[in-house]
Amino acid sequence: MRTSRSARPLRSSRPAPDTGGSRRDVCAASAGAVLVVAAVLVGRHVEGTAHTLHVGWPPLYANWLPHVGPGTPAALVVAAAVVAYGPALAARLRRRTLLAVSWATATVWILSLALIDGWHRGVARRLTTKYEYLQVIDRFQDIPATLRDYTHHILIDSPDHWPAHTAGHPPAAPLTFVLLDRAGLGGGGWAGTWCVVTGASACVAVLIAVRALASEELARRAAPFLVLAPAAVWMGASADAYFAAVAAWAVALLALAVTGRSPWWAAGAGLLFGLTCYLSYGLTLFAVIAGAVLLIGHRRVRERPVRLALPLLGGLLVVPALFTLLGFNWWEAYRLLVTRYYQGAGGIRPYWYWAWANLACTVLIAGPATVAGLRRAGAELLPRAGLRARLAEPRIRLAVLVLGALLALLLADLSGMSKAETERIWLPFALWLLAAGAFLPGPRGWLAAQAVVALAVNHLLLTGW
Repeated sequence: MRTSRSARPLRSSRPAPDTGGSRRDVCAASAGAVLVVAAVLVGRHVEGTAHTLHVGWPPLYANWLPHVGPGTPAALVVAAAVVAYGPALAARLRRRTLLAVSWATATVWILSLALIDGWHRGVARRLTTKYEYLQVIDRFQDIPATLRDYTHHILIDSPDHWPAHTAGHPPAAPLTFVLLDRAGLGGGGWAGTWCVVTGASACVAVLIAVRALASEELARRAAPFLVLAPAAVWMGASADAYFAAVAAWAVALLALAVTGRSPWWAAGAGLLFGLTCYLSYGLTLFAVIAGAVLLIGHRRVRERPVRLALPLLGGLLVVPALFTLLGFNWWEAYRLLVTRYYQGAGGIRPYWYWAWANLACTVLIAGPATVAGLRRAGAELLPRAGLRARLAEPRIRLAVLVLGALLALLLADLSGMSKAETERIWLPFALWLLAAGAFLPGPRGWLAAQAVVALAVNHLLLTGW
């Protein structure tokens, strides 16, 4: 019987160049750990004296509470299995099987971590608290009327003001859960399950994009790191996991469009980018990652600019046009959100601390392997000139992609509009950083470190999201 070409083990291409060596990787990861420790120590001092951070266990929105739960055995089994067999299976599975297995394993990993806190606390209740979207379901009885009136309830001193998360996001975010409710999937359990399952699909989108833009080998090397992400701690029943998936699929479709596939992929990418901007104001920064994709595929973009631009822009206009016709003004809402942000904890939390402590949160959601991988990505680019000429090299293309995501995250940090809680808010950016794990030799040790971070955080802390 003939063996499918996609099922054959990939031949090992040239070994990963030692762009500084394993010792420098460990040093980079150690520097990340030092940053986390500093954020904890300084944060505890500031919160204990000035009480201005408004988080229980700085820099995370969490409280110290060592515990185990029904998800503990499953989480340990998944972690051990991915560490032991993940790299080998990722290299050998058929392409479509790899994508399906990655999605399924990521779903189980996210869900098992959430169930460490139990079904009610870990999944069903998270989207029903006073800050969350399910609190406003009944206020969308007349959707067009609610959208026309949406901006009148953003400010905290406005009549019947929206809860924090609804006020802080465009209406596509709460409207998603309204539509789930109307489809018969109401309540926190269904909402949480939606976020877990859709959020887990983001790893598939990243794999598709990495394969299209860089190479299949690099995508396969990245797969175990995308599956066993410490970010999974906050993807369990967090709406930001759903936002991350929509944004990730937008980038994946754009990657397919600029690498020679049908221009209809560009229309789909535009449609999802438009939806992304109406799920979260901050995700407009995904334009930076889209720019990295266009840079990587610049040759094909120059060959057929109109064929790509027209469907991309056409798709991009659909969601904004729909919401505008229904009476929602995105720009006015964002202006009011900035005011609302400083009316609450955002106006109290000190920028000087969160400007760097947010990065400590990123270390925790991305893990030490990602820190080491980003060091290697930077080493691929920084010492050399002629970047455009070298974009034919898969490793360079992957470096441009992950560092584009890092740039978007740093811009979000500098904006000052994400002081604290970035362990969930920045999930959409962090998922792209995880692909940097493809640069690392000896993946099992790094995967074990990723798992230890996730398990330690989820068992020692009671996270707020």
